[in-house]
Amino acid sequence: MKKEEEYLKSMYYQRDNDQRILRNVTQQYNYITPHHDKVLSIVVMFLVIIGVMAVFSASVPKCINSGISPLHFTLMQMIGVVIGYLGLRVLVNFDYKKLVNLTNGFAVFVIALLAIVLMKGDVINGAQRWISIGPLSLQPSEFAKPAVVMLLAKIFSKDVNLLDSKKYSTYLLIIVMVLLIFKQPNLSMVLLLFATSVAMYLTAGGSSKLIGGGFLAFLGLGGVGSLLQPYQLQRIKIWLNPESDPLGAGYNIIQSMVAFASGGLWGSGYGASKQKLAWLPEAHTDFIFAVIGEELGFIGCVFLIGLFWTILQRGFSIASKCPDMYGKLLAIGLTFSICFQAFLNMSVASSMVPATGVPLPFISYGGSSVMITLFMVGILLNISKQKVKKIRVTQNV
Repeated sequence: MKKEEEYLKSMYYQRDNDQRILRNVTQQYNYITPHHDKVLSIVVMFLVIIGVMAVFSASVPKCINSGISPLHFTLMQMIGVVIGYLGLRVLVNFDYKKLVNLTNGFAVFVIALLAIVLMKGDVINGAQRWISIGPLSLQPSEFAKPAVVMLLAKIFSKDVNLLDSKKYSTYLLIIVMVLLIFKQPNLSMVLLLFATSVAMYLTAGGSSKLIGGGFLAFLGLGGVGSLLQPYQLQRIKIWLNPESDPLGAGYNIIQSMVAFASGGLWGSGYGASKQKLAWLPEAHTDFIFAVIGEELGFIGCVFLIGLFWTILQRGFSIASKCPDMYGKLLAIGLTFSICFQAFLNMSVASSMVPATGVPLPFISYGGSSVMITLFMVGILLNISKQKVKKIRVTQNV
């Protein structure tokens, strides 16, 4: 009996001791909000610097021939970079979830700009796409890229039912934008918006069979032929056989290939391109990648492609880590839009696809393009810093 009493006393002592220890241990939770994606920031910085240098190198001969300052296009590009950077800084610190309330208003604003283009826009090379604002030129179709991404992220974050009547107003805004852009004409931008929309729909869980069936039906009904203008059909024919019109429609493609061939592995050196002097049209805009290929060679082209590939990887990584579907779709749409446009432009310059009029993001001359692209990166960076981690820390007091 005595042993049992001593045992019970020891048990009570042990229990009291354990409770005392537990009372002296507290569980603390520290909440750490990470900074924005630094890798993405560094890559974008590299691309912007390369872009300014490439625009300067490619545009100097054109400026001299036109009798204007050799820095004209470079300074215009810098204005777009500065405005874009300021917008990026604002959007990095602006919660992307608040964009939902601004989406429809922004879409109406873009539609108004596109309507003004058709009424009073400047016509350059047969296309009416720009609005002159003093010495600056604005291309409203660039604003349609983030507008469409925001609209689709808003409706697809809830569900992907395409026949939901609540989505009809959003569809109407997108259709009006696309029709106004197609009217300019700017088929390449329409294709970019369509491809981005498909990517976002599939990401949200949409049916790939529906997309595939719709595309086959479109081809079966001759939809491509009805959309393409005669000059656009001519571009496809020339792409297949540029030597059929070497001094006309096939001239740009041939000279672009000559630029790449001249660059070789290491390139002729920065500023030493010969094709930009008089042979390669639009050297500072649509075919600036060919100038880079001639001056920096195969190595420079691979480096540039690697930078865009990093943006693609970081953007998809940001989307996968985002805690809500709206942010995931925003990240996917913005990333796909930037990278698809980049690879489309580089494919045109290297004659992998028929000629289109899309600039190379961050690189080609165009204040509207670099400005809007930096805005889009700002939203991406904001999404990347929204993930909050909870870390448990045990302390003795």
